Amino acid sequence: MFRNFTRPSDVSQAKVVPLGATGQAARASAPSVADYVTTEERELVKRLELKSRLHDAVLDRLNLNVIEKVDAEDLRREVTALVSQVLSAENTPLPAAEFKSIVEELLHEVMGLGPLEPLLADPTINDILVNGYRNVYVERFGVLEKVPTRFRDERHLLRIIDKIVSRIGRRVDESQPWVDARLEDGSRVNAIIRPCSIDGPSMSIRKFAKKPYTMERLVDTGALSPKAAQLLKGLVQARMNVLISGGTGSGKTTMLNAMSSFIDERERIVTIEDAAELQMQQAHVVRLETRPPTPTGGGAVTQRDLVRNALRMRPDRIIVGEVRGAETFDMLQAMNTGHDGSMTTVHANTARDALGRLEQMVTMMGVDFPLSAIRGQIASGLHFVVQLSRLADGRRRVMSVSEITGMEGNVITMQDIFVYRKKGRSESGEVLGDFVPTGLRPRCADQLAAAGVDLDATAFIAER
Repeated sequence: MFRNFTRPSDVSQAKVVPLGATGQAARASAPSVADYVTTEERELVKRLELKSRLHDAVLDRLNLNVIEKVDAEDLRREVTALVSQVLSAENTPLPAAEFKSIVEELLHEVMGLGPLEPLLADPTINDILVNGYRNVYVERFGVLEKVPTRFRDERHLLRIIDKIVSRIGRRVDESQPWVDARLEDGSRVNAIIRPCSIDGPSMSIRKFAKKPYTMERLVDTGALSPKAAQLLKGLVQARMNVLISGGTGSGKTTMLNAMSSFIDERERIVTIEDAAELQMQQAHVVRLETRPPTPTGGGAVTQRDLVRNALRMRPDRIIVGEVRGAETFDMLQAMNTGHDGSMTTVHANTARDALGRLEQMVTMMGVDFPLSAIRGQIASGLHFVVQLSRLADGRRRVMSVSEITGMEGNVITMQDIFVYRKKGRSESGEVLGDFVPTGLRPRCADQLAAAGVDLDATAFIAER
């Protein structure tokens, strides 16, 4: 990692290059933070400036209209030759290793996403977080860390953002300063620029898992127990409606992908998302994606529009990546009118809070529904809530599997079937705990049996 500046009190401990006045004039004025920059920072800036000049030269001489049709090795040879010509003309020799590195970075700029390409290729990284052009963080194994990656300037970062969003027909500018998008591999992207992002453009990338998580893999990593996994598999096979709840980065989409793998191959699945990222394993899948408004303000397609349209597409299952607004009402209506086996996710900290969030989102329709009617729709439409959380040590865990059992008066009743019980922290900081049955047998056990789901009755016996 690089330090941007050295404090005046640290000058004697670091290699620094003074900027600005020298000699007696410099001694007459007290040094400021801006008067010093580390040698490493100066070398990095010089490298970025060189790469910028080479990039401009390459773009001037390459035919960008046919660049995607050119063989990768042919393009590499052409870029290598152009870089050699420019460096020779500038009389700027480079060591072989640095020359090779510069060529690779230029190929990333021309064909890919510039400085982000090595991070996207790193299988240990889950999230890439760009806070302005100088600061880039990544998440590895649930822990954030800063990396030395940076962009040349704000304009460079804006060009990369535009490259991402324009590929899927979206835009980001002062009139629409934020955007949800996706990369070609399905990775989810959110970008926000000035004036809403005060310190410059910010971008978040949730990388798309090349190898989707299966329920077996989630069990192996300790996210839940084998007994709970068997119950979730049974819920999908018996066409129960399931809400997956959790905070940001808790693994909601991962769980949705894992559970959806149990859907019968013969069923027709319709998925609805803001930015398509679900990884369905079945062949008969129709993927729908929202569309933002045009520059004139028209032409927007919302999740609610797509849910309504999906009902006319003869779906066996409707899967909404995440409910965020008025589409919640239409989703509940679908669950209550024969579209069993539907699944969706919601942002909430507990299973009970998840139901409250659904209530709030139904009211976003602007129609004055009685609260009792909304809760009745939720209680009759939903069958289970799977609550997820990312713990203090960065690990993702299923916190509870809760069954919605009906209504008592004006209150939706629930019972926990499995819960995660924390036991403390290890010396290394790892959160200790067990995922255990509560001792309550699901009320829908008879429905599961009628659907051909064979569950071990002893799986629900509380452990002592």
